Amino acid sequence: MVEVKRALISVSDKRGVDVLAKSLHSLGVEIISTGGTSRTITKLGIPVKEISEYTNFPEMMGGRVKTLHPKIHGGLLALRGNPEHLKQAEENGIGFIDMVVVNLYPFEEVIKSENTGLDKVVENIDIGGPAMLRSAAKNYKSVAVVTDPSQYSEVIRELEENKSCLSDETLEKLALKAFQKTAEYDSVIYDYLSKRIAGGKPEGFPEKIHLNYTKLKDLRYGENPHQKAAFYSGKNALFLSISQAKKLQGKELSYNNIVDFDSALMIVSSFKRPAAVIIKHSNPCGAAVGKDITDAFVNAWEGDSLSAFGGIIGLNSMVGRDTALAVSKAGFIEGVIAPEFEPEALEILTRKKNLRVIETGRKRSGVNEKIEFKRVSGGLVVQDFDRYTEEDKSLKIVTEKKLDEKDMPDLLFAWKVCRYVKSNAVVLARGEKTVGIGAGQMSRVDSVIIACRKAGDRARGAVLASDAFFPKADSIEYASKAGIKAVIQPGGSIRDKEVIDACNRLGIAMVFTGIRHFRH
Repeated sequence: MVEVKRALISVSDKRGVDVLAKSLHSLGVEIISTGGTSRTITKLGIPVKEISEYTNFPEMMGGRVKTLHPKIHGGLLALRGNPEHLKQAEENGIGFIDMVVVNLYPFEEVIKSENTGLDKVVENIDIGGPAMLRSAAKNYKSVAVVTDPSQYSEVIRELEENKSCLSDETLEKLALKAFQKTAEYDSVIYDYLSKRIAGGKPEGFPEKIHLNYTKLKDLRYGENPHQKAAFYSGKNALFLSISQAKKLQGKELSYNNIVDFDSALMIVSSFKRPAAVIIKHSNPCGAAVGKDITDAFVNAWEGDSLSAFGGIIGLNSMVGRDTALAVSKAGFIEGVIAPEFEPEALEILTRKKNLRVIETGRKRSGVNEKIEFKRVSGGLVVQDFDRYTEEDKSLKIVTEKKLDEKDMPDLLFAWKVCRYVKSNAVVLARGEKTVGIGAGQMSRVDSVIIACRKAGDRARGAVLASDAFFPKADSIEYASKAGIKAVIQPGGSIRDKEVIDACNRLGIAMVFTGIRHFRH
């Protein structure tokens, strides 16, 4: 336990510092402070000693040197039970500092502006602040270290209830938070400067990857009830993201819900026209674009209404009354995600009290991060995000049968959906809506068989998209029997000629994209 007799306050974020300073003063705590913080406290009529007065050494070099002094760090680091430390402190006129209240220069706020000059960025790298936090946290058994305004009320309450003392448990908790804060701060600086100093174009991948995510909440459980789980948010506020979305009503989101909502959001946000998707186990079981969002949803649901049971619905346009009615009549679903909901639509959807209704707002579509990673045993695999987008002009017709102009929208639609289906992925589409999807099979022909079986008679006159090349002609043979008239695929197999010959023999048009879209 520590009795707080002297506190050092130096904060960039001055929220709540008036309340804290008044409380400390009422408890008889001596306050020392720096620059702007000192002026703020003085205006409250509270006695405060400037750092330069306390150290008997002036602030120097535009404020770069002010707290880096033995009277500060000796007062923080001295072990109270060590006779040699106590002797040296007395000989050098070093008094103990029992509490440090520091938050750091707003480096992250400064770098948000793309036009900020490097000189200004560098000047917002805090040196004295992290040094004091580390010194205080290292000596946490004797020094309280407060790093955020959100901690003030709890610290004040405990000080007032315990005669200016803080418990060992509180000191430990505050110290851990301080080390977390300095680690995050340094990682942000490194990540930013490693790109800025390299001209914004670092070669290859970074030598170190620092994960900087903030916990939003603990989840009831993970993929299965015996697994614990939590949800964290990254720094992607400018972009559409499930972590920045708002739950308007319904049950708490589960681990699986979050993953499925994210998949739905990624798919529908890739379309400019009204688009809808139904997700099950991270895969689309139905997707469509339409003349309006209601039309798109109805067509997506009809793509595979059996699999859609208990799914997640993704929509890329405002949800009005008609769409809400269509959703409410479709059958059991876990949730709906969309940019906005009209009041009447929300009233209709909230009649199902457990239905999760998620609103993203109208933020910019896209992915904020440049790389993605997956955990493997003992490490991570890292890659660029798959941002490549094909256009009509990038496609190469490789068969004798030429494409019907009417088939191109269906081919491009199927190809776009296919990139979000777990590989091996096959998507059948007609009228810019899916009619059959085969996902996650070990052989490509099995994915074709499943997609055609799900489509049934709707496969006749449909087009087929495959996320990777066909290793054999067996998939083409089966697609032909189902009535497929055109195929889009990357090409690149040593048996491309065999596959093309099969298309020519069976009267199927085929185009190569030259780009593969595996999704493992």
